[in-house]
Amino acid sequence: MKEQVTHTCPWWFCRVFDNITRTWYQNPYKIMSPYVKPGFRILDAGPGFGYFTRPLASLVLPEGVVFALDIQSKMLEVLKEISENQGHTNIMPHLYDGEKFCIQKQFDFINMFWMFHEVSDKDNFLKELKNVCKTKCKVLFTEPYIHVSKKMFDKSVQLFQDNGFRIVHEVKVNFSRAVLFEI
Repeated sequence: MKEQVTHTCPWWFCRVFDNITRTWYQNPYKIMSPYVKPGFRILDAGPGFGYFTRPLASLVLPEGVVFALDIQSKMLEVLKEISENQGHTNIMPHLYDGEKFCIQKQFDFINMFWMFHEVSDKDNFLKELKNVCKTKCKVLFTEPYIHVSKKMFDKSVQLFQDNGFRIVHEVKVNFSRAVLFEI
């Protein structure tokens, strides 16, 4: 039986994930700070309302920038409004058309948190991802174990490897399966 998620989480559902109680079990600063330095250019793929985007933007100050890539324009609108209200000026929302990233930048770090299982053309997505990676770019790949079985996660890890990503190590993230890759 083929395991596949065939829908994208609706923009309004992110309120369930992006709330203050989440920091009790998934502190974005604790998760991201080992991989991010001031001045980094970061891609946050599938950012939701910016639960990780805003902390990443703080971690890369004063000169770093975070591109928030999403397939839903409403998601990016809400993220932009929240970010501006909190004073973040180094977050760049970017709409993904499902085929091409259309980003002419390369990144030091890419965050893919609880989103890859929703990507319809995973192979194409990884090719696009590889095109925006600097040499030695790190990619944090995290999936929720409630939606993504170990078998499905392992299949995704193999797809990353088939596309030239090398496993650095597994990462401990509550309620998740996670791997750090390098290109």
